[in-house]
Amino acid sequence: MDAEVAAFSRRWHEAVAARDVDGLLELLSDEPTLGAPPYWQPLEGRALVHHLLGIIVQTIDGFTYHREWVNGRELALEFRGSVDGLDLQGIDLVTLDEAGRLSNLDVMIRPLNAVEALMKHVRPRMLAFLEAQASSG
Repeated sequence: MDAEVAAFSRRWHEAVAARDVDGLLELLSDEPTLGAPPYWQPLEGRALVHHLLGIIVQTIDGFTYHREWVNGRELALEFRGSVDGLDLQGIDLVTLDEAGRLSNLDVMIRPLNAVEALMKHVRPRMLAFLEAQASSG
C-alpha cells in the first residue's frame, strides 16, 4: 500500500473510532462528493459532506470497521454497527485525490430496515443544516 494511502487509512480509522468530527474534516478534499442511501444524486461540497459524516459517526452505535481492501488510491472499508437496536452492515468506497484526501465516498448499507432507522435520525438534521445554509447564503 502506498504510504500516502496508508496514512489516510490510519487517520480515517482513528477519527471514526474517536468520533472525531473535526479530524474527519481534515481528511476531506476541497470539493468532496458523497453518494449514500437514499440519495440518488451525490452530495457535493466540503461543508455538506462533513456535516453528514458527523451525523453518521454520532448516530451509528458501535460503528467499527472490520475489513479493508485497497486498489491504488481507492479503498473499500467494511463496517458494522447498529441504529435503534437494528444491526447494519455497510461498505465505504473511498477515492483519494492527488493530495491523499477523500475526494469521493460512496456508501452502501443493508438491511433496509436499518437504513430506514438511520434515515429517521439523519433526515431532520440534514434538513436543518440545509435550511441554515440557504438562509445564511
